[in-house]
Amino acid sequence: MGTRTSNKLLVPEARAAMEQFKQETAQELGINIPTNGYMGDLPSRVNGSIGGQMVKKMIHAYQQSLIQQ
Repeated sequence: MGTRTSNKLLVPEARAAMEQFKQETAQELGINIPTNGYMGDLPSRVNGSIGGQMVKKMIHAYQQSLIQQ
């Protein structure tokens, strides 16, 4: 079964970087993402925590960029 997602990147060229970002964030949270990338058997709480932490980190990076302008 293939992975289906409705999420579309605004910058498709960033796909590999976003995947790496997800892996790094999951590792920081102590969550092991299987090598095949399938996360459908993980509870939504786990998947949501990865996405939520990614958003927090992106907002933090953007706010930092604002004060450095």
